[in-house]
Amino acid sequence: MNQPNHTDENPRNPGTELDLDWALAVQANTSAIERRCKALPGRRSIKKANQAAWLLKAITCIDLTTLSGDDTENRVRRLCRKALFPVRTDLLEALNMEPGSITTGAICVYHEMVPAAVSALEGTDIPVAAVSTGFPAGLSPYSLRLAEIGESVEAGAKEIDIVISRRHVLSQDWQALYDEMKAFREACGDAHVKAILATGELGTLRNVARASLICMMAGADFIKTSTGKESVNATLPVSLTMIRQIRDYYERTGFRIGYKPAGGISKAKDSLTYLALMKEELGNRWLQPDLFRFGASSLLGDIERQLEHFVTGHYSAAHRHAMG
Repeated sequence: MNQPNHTDENPRNPGTELDLDWALAVQANTSAIERRCKALPGRRSIKKANQAAWLLKAITCIDLTTLSGDDTENRVRRLCRKALFPVRTDLLEALNMEPGSITTGAICVYHEMVPAAVSALEGTDIPVAAVSTGFPAGLSPYSLRLAEIGESVEAGAKEIDIVISRRHVLSQDWQALYDEMKAFREACGDAHVKAILATGELGTLRNVARASLICMMAGADFIKTSTGKESVNATLPVSLTMIRQIRDYYERTGFRIGYKPAGGISKAKDSLTYLALMKEELGNRWLQPDLFRFGASSLLGDIERQLEHFVTGHYSAAHRHAMG
């Protein structure tokens, strides 16, 4: 299994005019969505060599993340090293993989840590993503949120994870959400923008669906579930709701939007369920890291444990798979 080829043409989403007729027609059948998601883990059971291959695929789609108040430049550099070599050499060799043939999809950090991450990843293809716009609450002054985007881009971030103003969704002010997202997209310039919806704070799946669509209309390159700081983060029902809006947007416009579930995804088996959901709903093209990412910090360690179990037949202690 080789590192995915990102050369498949995927034109960047330019956005559309705000179409409230389209957005307000969107509904979400919560009970049907929950039934579909409840059945998925048991119906899609992947074993042995196939499981190992899918877990390696999952690694390539991880935004390896550290968003702690006690982050240091040295911690970020160690995390970048882990992004470059996410699986121990002996395990890769046992899986007939070349060391260095697998990397994570990106590194995700606060703005202050962007220079350290950019320096550590210089000469590689791994992008640095910066959380921005008053992360995680998104309640800092608007001018400062725009300025923060610009500073992170200037520091070398290739991706910007912005947080929307939840109040726009809760008050159904779709014009305000569209205008805000469009301004954030413009401030990002060539850097790709991931719109964090903070779905656990939006109240209903219908709100999640409509917010997803509005952000795509305004030019989002990715839509993302959560900051990881909410009481409820990524869930399968939220994911199904969002990726069906991605499918609808693609069918109507021809532009592919990426998806990033984030927060609470820490087990290897969960990553397999999310990959299966993406494959069933959107197809193989959305299994590439330019269109699918996990926002995670501890997921990689559990994937490594499962790979070691496949190779040796034994589960290892977590300290054998350190993040740096």
